[in-house]
Amino acid sequence: MGTLDRAVLLSKLADGRPEDFEALAWQVFRYQAAGNVLYARYLELLGRRPEQISNLSEIPLLPASLFKKYAIQTGDWAAQTEFSSSSTTGQTPSRHLVRDIDFYLENARRGFAAFYGDPSEWCVLALLPSYLERAGSSLVAMADYFIRLSGHPRSGFFLHNYDDLCDALEECRAAGTRTLLLGVSFALLDFAERCPMDLSGITIMETGGMKGRRKELTRQELHAALRQAFGVTGVHSEYGMTELFSQAYSRPGGGTVPVFAPSATLRAVAHEIYDPLCPAASGRTGVLGFVDLANLDTCSFIATEDVGRVHADGTFEVLGRLDAAEWRGCNLMVE
Repeated sequence: MGTLDRAVLLSKLADGRPEDFEALAWQVFRYQAAGNVLYARYLELLGRRPEQISNLSEIPLLPASLFKKYAIQTGDWAAQTEFSSSSTTGQTPSRHLVRDIDFYLENARRGFAAFYGDPSEWCVLALLPSYLERAGSSLVAMADYFIRLSGHPRSGFFLHNYDDLCDALEECRAAGTRTLLLGVSFALLDFAERCPMDLSGITIMETGGMKGRRKELTRQELHAALRQAFGVTGVHSEYGMTELFSQAYSRPGGGTVPVFAPSATLRAVAHEIYDPLCPAASGRTGVLGFVDLANLDTCSFIATEDVGRVHADGTFEVLGRLDAAEWRGCNLMVE
């Protein structure tokens, strides 16, 4: 398929109407099955001919681990940049080629805005030390864009300058400024121990990840520690990964496990743990996969190594990792 097809798909993606998701996913599948050499070969090895697939749930998901070994792309194009995952010693990082960084950033903005309002309405304080200390983080790219859109004089990144962050939070809280504190888990805990303070009215959002800096905690333990230190009623969560260009968000609710709602270009699915080609029933624990239409230029059908549940309303829970799966730095603590 040629450039015109991609332009049409991009236009439909910009509309982002939930009722059009399945129809658009079918078009993206046919586009990628024809134009993505690696994905086409994967379908061939599985014996799954695109024209024989009749249900969206039957579309095979490409293992996310292949992003560690291959440069995955649909069509012939030169990457503007690439995102890479964090990795601990001995692990191989994932690489996600980016054809159009502006498309990624605008999709991230629309996803955030659907849940929280446009980033321009916020003061954005980003506490992402481990991500700032390396190149290629999609999370840093997103946070940097939100900070630039914000325009608030206090918006910015904070590495280890906790005193400055404390001053910014106190100033924003006193002024009643709508404020987002976006942080990786270990850094939020470090900050909580050094600078416990009343942050009621501030939106605290954790992106997961201890990065080997601290003992792994469940999300319940993490959120409890942050609530106690900062005097907030709840903590928000962001679910993202290098292999996906779309995000999901969890706002504080009544359950003990955060429930994530995907952005308009993302849909969660689950497959049986011992049969990756068999969809799991709604609410049943399985291996999480995603259809990410924003991955138009790479592959939109991704199988993760996260274990979780997908509910009938499209929301999902993350419960842990498959046995023998590598720990992911971006987002997971075993529940």
